[in-house]
Amino acid sequence: MSNTRLPFVRAIAADLTGWSFFLCTQKDVRAGRNGDLFISLSLQDKTGIIKGRIFNEAARLREEFDAGEFVKVQGRTDLYNGRVQLLIEKIRRVNPDQDATQGFREDDCVLSSARPVDEMWSELEEMIQHVRDPFVRELLQRMTTEHVEKLKIWPAAQTVHHAYRSGFLEHVLSVARSALVLGTAYGANRDLLTAGALLHDIGKLEELQYDRSTIYTREGNLVGHVTLGAMMVRAAMERIPEFPDVLRTQIEHLIVSHHGHKEFGAPVEPMTIEAMILSAADDLDAKINQVKQALAEEGEGEFTAYQPRLGRVLWRG
Repeated sequence: MSNTRLPFVRAIAADLTGWSFFLCTQKDVRAGRNGDLFISLSLQDKTGIIKGRIFNEAARLREEFDAGEFVKVQGRTDLYNGRVQLLIEKIRRVNPDQDATQGFREDDCVLSSARPVDEMWSELEEMIQHVRDPFVRELLQRMTTEHVEKLKIWPAAQTVHHAYRSGFLEHVLSVARSALVLGTAYGANRDLLTAGALLHDIGKLEELQYDRSTIYTREGNLVGHVTLGAMMVRAAMERIPEFPDVLRTQIEHLIVSHHGHKEFGAPVEPMTIEAMILSAADDLDAKINQVKQALAEEGEGEFTAYQPRLGRVLWRG
């Protein structure tokens, strides 16, 4: 392989040639128009994700690695539809002992939140301590204690937003901060907003399976995180003696309405001030995260490539 090591994804530009280590998070073997096989893949390091393509010797190289494995890649970069991609000449699964001598580290290949987990966890605990309602506070303490391991490392999605290690925690904290600011402006119940922000996506802990890369579970595909979350939270509330029925319904409403509209997957639409604030804060945080990811991508010109989910290009400033 080439002796030149490529920079991390965030700094990769077009017209570079070299090698690097990545985590392969997606691998699709396809047939081109002429019938020849090619491979489309997603490669990840701690700073971002780059698309890769294998056109030469795809039939042979497909056996050299699988999705979910660390890989060593050699190739060259170019621009395709305004985005940098990697045209791969050589690829193989990593041999940890051998490749460690060349600088391979698992943590360098796993996309992670820029915020330290311990810092975010302290913020979460502080938010819960500020909850005045004893039933809400006990519910949040129970949920965080029962799911502490997943809460610290789970992504918030497979691809769309906060789709990286500890992205779930980063997302719910950001939603909580925004919701509480809006709640102060509109005189909303802060305890309900805190509960809604921290629990609205809790079903994703069951919807997604995460081990360096993310896939949907059977329950995730067949039931979905909104319903799973409502079920998880109801089960927790039922274990708290004398939990008020009205409070239970308010919290469940926050969870099942947080997507805002039925066409976006909400079983019901927001019907309270707190539910409307939560839905707005959740949607805003998801969109801003997508904007930040798009702006971090390398490309030519003062505007980004077209962002299909956002329905626009973005100005780099």
